[in-house]
Amino acid sequence: MKNLSTQLVVIGAGPGGYAAAFRAADLGLQVTLIDLEEKPGGVCLFRGCIPSKALLHAAKVLQEAKAAKNFGIEFAPPRIDLNALRNWKNGIVQKLTGGLGDLCQQRKINFLKGRASFEDDHTLLVQPNGEGNQERLTFEQAIIATGSRPFIPTEFNLESPHLWNSTSALEISEIPKTLLVIGGGYIGLELGTVYAALGSQVSVVEMTSSLLPGVDRDLVRVLAKKVENIFASIRLNTQVTGIREVQEGLEVSVRSAEKEEKLIFEKVLIAIGRKPNSSGIGLQSTSVEVGEKGFIKVNVERRTSVPHIFAIGDVAGQPMLAHKATHEGLVAAQVAAGRSASFEPQAIPAVVFTDPEIAWCGLTETEAKAQNRKINVSRFPWGASGRALTLDRTDGVTKLITDPETDQILGVAIVGSGAGELISEGVLAIEMGATATDLSLTIHPHPTLTETLMEAAEGVEGLGLHLYRPAPKAR
Repeated sequence: MKNLSTQLVVIGAGPGGYAAAFRAADLGLQVTLIDLEEKPGGVCLFRGCIPSKALLHAAKVLQEAKAAKNFGIEFAPPRIDLNALRNWKNGIVQKLTGGLGDLCQQRKINFLKGRASFEDDHTLLVQPNGEGNQERLTFEQAIIATGSRPFIPTEFNLESPHLWNSTSALEISEIPKTLLVIGGGYIGLELGTVYAALGSQVSVVEMTSSLLPGVDRDLVRVLAKKVENIFASIRLNTQVTGIREVQEGLEVSVRSAEKEEKLIFEKVLIAIGRKPNSSGIGLQSTSVEVGEKGFIKVNVERRTSVPHIFAIGDVAGQPMLAHKATHEGLVAAQVAAGRSASFEPQAIPAVVFTDPEIAWCGLTETEAKAQNRKINVSRFPWGASGRALTLDRTDGVTKLITDPETDQILGVAIVGSGAGELISEGVLAIEMGATATDLSLTIHPHPTLTETLMEAAEGVEGLGLHLYRPAPKAR
């Protein structure tokens, strides 16, 4: 067994892990980065954020080509070259991971491919994938960035090529005639949108009363209206009680308040959430504390109960978002390097990359209602936006949530085409403690969709130029 040592080891090379490793190396630490893949990138880059957004872009192009007839342009039905689409998507991943690999070498980071497991609070055992001898690595400090994996209930854990999770769905191995998506959350809706655009008859089953549980209903209604025309069916308040393989594919038993049914689909995608990768890494051999749901407990510096061991990203708690993991990684690296830093954001943006997109940050209406908190809500419908009209995308709303006493912006939410590109202005406003007046007095270029933020801010005082309404009352 080969014995190695390092000042800082980072376990997991996803957007949190490689960010932590890069920043720590830039700050002068000797860094070892361990991952199961050949190069950095993690689930987000290899099997998540990046490939899914590439496919969602392709889906949007198909939908926009079809919608162009609304303004007098018609295209012939598209011909989809599945191999070319898959190669294009894979090429993006390879280019990005290759770039990260080069950056790793430039920073002289020791990259180990293998599975790491704690032997104690200062020692890791690294088992290389495939051939190779196990290595023992002693460290002064460690950052756990092992991410998460799709959650598959035991009763649905069927060994069948017809049963997909988010990883297998992103392979785009085929376009099934019929596809059932179990779960009406963001992963299910994003992937369902892709396959519907490619030609599959997509059905969605969600056990709660609405798509995207937890997201403000006024935002979800806009998206629901669009996907109702894209998907073959959407069954809410419906639970899947069983799945079994049949000759035609998979037979799915579903139960609602009205009836129980057995439905047959060529493929079934389970997209009901993810679970943290805190098991299987030897934490029982350390003093690191893990919560009931499998998340590692951390403080604002991202230190665990063992001060020289940090945890970041999905494994350290909600929200499970790549950009949240990156910023946690930067904080942990700076603390490990002896600098003062803490992870205390005022707003973490979230984006659902469907079409239309939904994006939000800060306080939501749903949260304010649960807290019985008085707020002002100002909405600006995109039907009053000149830019939205020129894009033929008036199916959008920009919403501002403010404090009725101080005028401070507490939350921002947007549903519409490109909402994810617009939300950062809202994040900055909240982080800077801006008021609605600050935002309304900021000159925005015309004609752009960013003006909807300015108009929503003007609407707080009932002064919107392109939408008349009296000032709202505090609720």
